[in-house]
Amino acid sequence: MLNVQDRMSRPRVLALVGVVASAIAYAAFAGAGTAAPQAPPVNTQEPSISGTARVGETLRGDRGDWLNAQEFSIRWMRCDQTGGAPDASDCSPINGASASTYRVRPADSGLRLRFRVIASNADGSTTAASNATARVQPAAGGAAPPSNTSRPTITGEPQVGESLTANEGTWSGTPTSFAYQWQRCDVDAIVCGSVPGATGKSYGVRAADVGFRVRVQVTGRNASGAGTATSAATGIVVPRTPITNARPTIGIISIRFTGNRVYARVRICDDQARNLGILVTETKRNVRRADRRFSTRAAPRPCGAYTRSWIKPVRFRNAPGRYTISLRARDSAGNTSRTARRSFSR
Repeated sequence: MLNVQDRMSRPRVLALVGVVASAIAYAAFAGAGTAAPQAPPVNTQEPSISGTARVGETLRGDRGDWLNAQEFSIRWMRCDQTGGAPDASDCSPINGASASTYRVRPADSGLRLRFRVIASNADGSTTAASNATARVQPAAGGAAPPSNTSRPTITGEPQVGESLTANEGTWSGTPTSFAYQWQRCDVDAIVCGSVPGATGKSYGVRAADVGFRVRVQVTGRNASGAGTATSAATGIVVPRTPITNARPTIGIISIRFTGNRVYARVRICDDQARNLGILVTETKRNVRRADRRFSTRAAPRPCGAYTRSWIKPVRFRNAPGRYTISLRARDSAGNTSRTARRSFSR
C-alpha cells in the first residue's frame, strides 16, 4: 500500500518522465531540421586579397563567405597580365603557396595574383577566386623586369600532325630566359585554356586541337622578375582528313560550374561552313524542364570549339535528383545532331 508521501510523489515522477521525453523528441526534431542540405557549397561573398603586390611584401587572402561548406582548399595562383579568368582556371598554381598568407616572389614580378578557394562537402565542390591584384612590382630599388614591346608570333600550319613554333617577339629589360605555354582558344571568343604539358618552344598540333585556335604565352625573366606576353591566335585547327556528314555533330569537351553559373564547352563539326544553333535542355526529376538556344558567331571550318554559359534556373538548385544538361546542334536547314548529355549530382 502506498503511503501519502508516495501518492504525492507519483504525479511528479510521471511529469518528469514526460518532460524528458519531450526534450528528446524536440532535440531529434531540431537535429533533423538543421541537417546540411544535399547540395555543393555556395559562395556568397568572393575571396579577397589585402596587401601590396610588390616583390618581398606579404599578401593575405580571405576565403570569403560560404554556405554548406565543410572543407576548404586554398591556393595562390599566378596569372598573366590580364588577370586571367574570374575563377583562376587559366592561371598557374604556385608551388607551396597553400596558406592564407603569401610572400610575393621575384617570379611574380610583372604578373598578377589571385587567391583561389575550393569549398567541398559530401555532395560536391565549388571554386571561387579573388579579384586579381595589380601587376606585381619589383622590389624597391630593383631593376625593371622584362617588358614586351612587340608581341610574340607563331609560324606553322594549324593542322593536325603539323608543328607550330613560337617566336618570342622583342623585349626590354634584357630577359635572360624565356618560358612558353601553349593554349587552346574557342573559335568565336577568346576563351582560352592552357594545354597541359605544352611548355616548349614548338608545339605538335594534335587531334584534341581540332576546332580550336591556338596561341602561345611567352614569359621573359631576369633577376628582377618576369613579364608575360601572348601571341595572336592561329586560324582554326583542321583535321588531317576532310569531314563529310549529313547533319552536324556535337561533342561535349567540358562542363563546369562557378556558383550557379554553368559553362559548357562543345565541339561542333559540319561539312558546310555556316553558323548553327546550339540547343540546350536542362532536366531534373519532377522539375519543369528548361530550354535555351545559342548561336555560333563563327561557322565551324569544318569544326569549331565554342563555350556558352548561363545561370542555372532557381527551380533546379535545391530540388533533389540528378541535374542533366543535353546539347544538340542544328543547321539552317533544320538538320539536328544526335544529343550529347552529361548528368551531375547538384
